[in-house]
Amino acid sequence: MNVVEWMQSHRRSILFLIAILALGGLAASFRLPVALFPHVDFPRVEVKLEAGDRPAERMAIEVTRPVEEAIRSVPGVRSIRSTTSRGSADISINFDWGEDMVAAMLQVESAINQVLPRLPRGTSFTVRRMDPTVFPVLAYSLTSDTHSLVELRDLALYQLRPLLSTVKGVAKVGVQGGAEEEYEVMIDPAKLDALGLSIDDVARALSAANVIKAVGRLEDHYKLYLVISDTRFQSLKEIKETIIRAGKNGLVRLDDIATVRRGTAPQWIRVTADGHDAVLLLIYQQPRGNTVEIAKEVKKKLAEFRKHLPLGIKIAKWYDQSELILSAAGSVRDAVLIGLLFAALVLWLFLRNLKMTFIAAVLVPSVLAATIILLYVLHMSFNIMTLGGLAAAVGLIIDDMIVMEEHIVRRLGELANQQLGIATAVRELSRPLAGSSASTTIIFAPLAFLSGVTGAFFKALSLTMAASLLISFFVAWLGVPILANHLLTQKDAEKERPGRWASRFYERYESFMKSIMARSWLIIPVLLILVGIGWIAYHRLGSGFMPKMDEGGFVLDYRAPSGTSLTETDRLLRQVEMILQETPDVETYSRRTGLSLGGHITEANEGDFFVRLKPPPRRDIEAVMEDIRGRIERRVPGLEIEMAQLMEDLIGDLTAVPQPIEIKLFSDNGTLLRKLAPKVAEEIRKIPGVVDVRDGIVLAGDALVIHVDRDRAALEGVDPEWVTRMLSYYLGGAVTTQIQKTPKMVGVRVWIPSHLRDTASKVEALRLRAPDGHLFPLRRIARVEVLTGQPQIMHEDLKRMVAVTGRISGRDMGSVIRDVKRVLNRPGLIPKGVYYELGGLYRQQQIAFAGLLAVFVSAVLLVFLLLLFLYESFRMAIAVMATILLSLAGVFVGLWITHTEINISSMMGLTMIVGIVTETAIFYLSEYRLLPRHVPYKTALILAGRNRLRAVAMTTVAAILALMPLALGIGQGAAMLKPLAIAIISGLCLQLPLVLVVLPALLALIKREYQTG
Repeated sequence: MNVVEWMQSHRRSILFLIAILALGGLAASFRLPVALFPHVDFPRVEVKLEAGDRPAERMAIEVTRPVEEAIRSVPGVRSIRSTTSRGSADISINFDWGEDMVAAMLQVESAINQVLPRLPRGTSFTVRRMDPTVFPVLAYSLTSDTHSLVELRDLALYQLRPLLSTVKGVAKVGVQGGAEEEYEVMIDPAKLDALGLSIDDVARALSAANVIKAVGRLEDHYKLYLVISDTRFQSLKEIKETIIRAGKNGLVRLDDIATVRRGTAPQWIRVTADGHDAVLLLIYQQPRGNTVEIAKEVKKKLAEFRKHLPLGIKIAKWYDQSELILSAAGSVRDAVLIGLLFAALVLWLFLRNLKMTFIAAVLVPSVLAATIILLYVLHMSFNIMTLGGLAAAVGLIIDDMIVMEEHIVRRLGELANQQLGIATAVRELSRPLAGSSASTTIIFAPLAFLSGVTGAFFKALSLTMAASLLISFFVAWLGVPILANHLLTQKDAEKERPGRWASRFYERYESFMKSIMARSWLIIPVLLILVGIGWIAYHRLGSGFMPKMDEGGFVLDYRAPSGTSLTETDRLLRQVEMILQETPDVETYSRRTGLSLGGHITEANEGDFFVRLKPPPRRDIEAVMEDIRGRIERRVPGLEIEMAQLMEDLIGDLTAVPQPIEIKLFSDNGTLLRKLAPKVAEEIRKIPGVVDVRDGIVLAGDALVIHVDRDRAALEGVDPEWVTRMLSYYLGGAVTTQIQKTPKMVGVRVWIPSHLRDTASKVEALRLRAPDGHLFPLRRIARVEVLTGQPQIMHEDLKRMVAVTGRISGRDMGSVIRDVKRVLNRPGLIPKGVYYELGGLYRQQQIAFAGLLAVFVSAVLLVFLLLLFLYESFRMAIAVMATILLSLAGVFVGLWITHTEINISSMMGLTMIVGIVTETAIFYLSEYRLLPRHVPYKTALILAGRNRLRAVAMTTVAAILALMPLALGIGQGAAMLKPLAIAIISGLCLQLPLVLVVLPALLALIKREYQTG
């Protein structure tokens, strides 16, 4: 029994299997999680160290370096970067891609715990691994003109957070902003002095008066009782009546020496939304969570909760990643549907057979559905890359269908017998179909070894496409002939005759090819011209990293001059808010000062905005960002800003450095680096297209340093530790006890009024009461010094470093970096003893390009091996490879004409065109080998081209039209794959002349004896 007979005997089970796979894929599509990008375990761990307020230099020596050295011993560590400031340090640890990051994080924690006993007392640390779920997927703001920030914060913490935490897939709900309720005990120092009391006495009295404690157990009447002493405060009045001292002169109550009132905890942050002080709810998803379902469920729960929302409180959404996902998924889905429609139209126009068009229209979606089942089995998700893989695969899937259908129709016309025609077509095309499918599938094999951001993102696309092409082969090989046998009749066979226009076109092709074959050497100068044009286009192409995509919103990071107060920073930012409100493209925004979107606590002079734009139609996001940047620089001088779209910023943060330009200056001389960095930044700032330049010198805020003279303090009967404790009461207040106020605990803070401690001179005049009761001013035992903010200290792999950074606007990364290198190589700019390296996204781009180049070379070698396996002829394989590589000239020209950069997406398209052109060439060669042996060599080459002309034209046009929606960038999601589609279409534009004209001419040039194989 041959293949055709087996196929016919099992036709029912084969068709049933295809139907089951299609229905299963449809069902799986409703269960697959939906996300923006594939789930990626970024190989980065971040450590946050806290060690009081010790100076940066001392912090670096006593804390940061020992921890760095300990972390270095963890297996798999690739590089370590640290930033040390006053009392704190951030350490970023990069591992090799593919490491188990949960195990790596635990090993980092273990390494730090081993050295923790040797670090200064009180040192604490936190460790977290970086992945996309460390940033929120959904965010809401709570604002009100009638309710306090305390009420808004309580509502968020104790009602909304528990409510939303129950949503499936939510990892946590963060709350930013608002105010924390406290009881303020404002001591009157004069009354305290008159009564001979100290603030320490007040603190101890409050703490002792508010106690709940189990004091024993008691058995009585067959029961066991727990005996509890409960002296807790129940009201503000009870706090006021706290007894501070009792004696023969009566009782001294707290109300006698202090003002007790409800207040809020001191904080050095500010959070706003659309110009109002606000509380923000940040919703984080679990790894592999379904972002779209989370957003739907959260929206549903908030809609139900609004019935119980107090009047005057507004809940507004200011970020929703699911909107971008749905928009991207919708645009890619539309691209798939439009591609299918175009492919069906091409089939009908060329074959004029509705039955064959119907077969393709049924089987292509079945292939896509079967691919979705595989995605489900592999625990993947619908995201830009997998959906884009399905959209890009449509053009290649339809190729298989077209080739099989065209060959069946042609054989039906030649043999005029339905059964014999279909059987002959299947027998003849089985091996070429398998070889062509292998050529487009094996190019994805090297991607399995690709690491970095490129591998993380494009493995999902390549796996989707490889699976769909493999399934497509079996469906085209088995499904098309079976359905054709069921649907086609003898009349369809008789109708297959070339029309007048087709006959004329075939004749002209034969005439043209005869003239080419007569002087086949003339093809060489034509090819050299093509190579030259491709070379020129390649050298005029810009280069980038990730394709640019309009996400509908962006992050605006800002920093006021070091030491700027929260009040002054807020004043500057209110001007920025005015600019945002004046911008017609802006829909809403939120602002954090002293905080960041990722939840990090920062200095009071820095933070970020998230700006959400209105849906299209509006200006392009790059134009909006450039407009806002220009107005801020003109109207708010002194405020450093930096803008990036959220996903760009997210990917940058996950890979440690979000800026495209990063110049790392290395030297052991910190003073030299601090002088050099501003010079380099100033030179870089002059380069056209470079914006948001920062010199990397970050100063901590100014400090009032109180130097206690130990000898003088001893003469007063106190020690430095006692002085420090008293000053903490006076200047920061001390929470001495807490009062339960369901469902929270409210602190009681003891301190003195702000007008007694708001200047350096008043701090020096503070009166302290020694343990023996006498009073003395602070200036008697201490000196107060204003210390200018110290710069942060950066190390990379234990080497001192300063990083000058910048972003790019209006130019490609490659040309800007060339200008940057030219500036850095100027004599005299970089002194001896200093060397530099380029990092940032440019470094990621170089890693990605090196990996993709290796993938491209591997793909070419694998295709060459496949050709050798199929034909066992070096000459034939070399001719085909020359044709394939010539198609790359078309890719470069197409990218140049459309002003598309060479980036990781377009390089994927460059690699894929190798397999696509190989597929077409294999079908041509299979037709050539099917011709009778007695046909002359050159005539056989021409006849093979004539016979394949319609099929090649159909597959080329169908693939181009199927990819056109992606190439046009219709919708937000298509932008990620637009360069890939443009690259493939550009190569396809040369496919027909290369395979049907150039390849026969090259084969004629390297003529050998014709063998049927």
